[in-house]
Amino acid sequence: DVQLVESGRGSVQAGGSLTLSCAVSGNRLNRMCVGWFRQIPGKEREGVGHIDNDGRATYAESVKGRFTISSDNAKNTLFLQMNSLKPEDTSVYYCAAEDWGCFGLDTNNFGYWGQGTQVTVS
Repeated sequence: DVQLVESGRGSVQAGGSLTLSCAVSGNRLNRMCVGWFRQIPGKEREGVGHIDNDGRATYAESVKGRFTISSDNAKNTLFLQMNSLKPEDTSVYYCAAEDWGCFGLDTNNFGYWGQGTQVTVS
């Protein structure tokens, strides 16, 4: 089974930066579509961005130019670098993965999920 474990939760001031990590086991990162979502209580989980097995990244408009998704294939770890953080970025962030390729930033397109990690921007 594929397992995803996020780390890097934290609280930062607006304008600051934070990096989240997602350790992947059970499959090679570079064979999967992997990405990040976020969710606040009472709202639907929304896509932040994903990266395909060729390393091409797609981002939601709300984070484009501020967030960067990258991976370390040797460590089988995914990263989300978040810069110029805003209070509206406060959310629980989830790592997600799918074996069959990238088909868009929709929760239905991802079969594996991490447990989530809290990011608070004040």
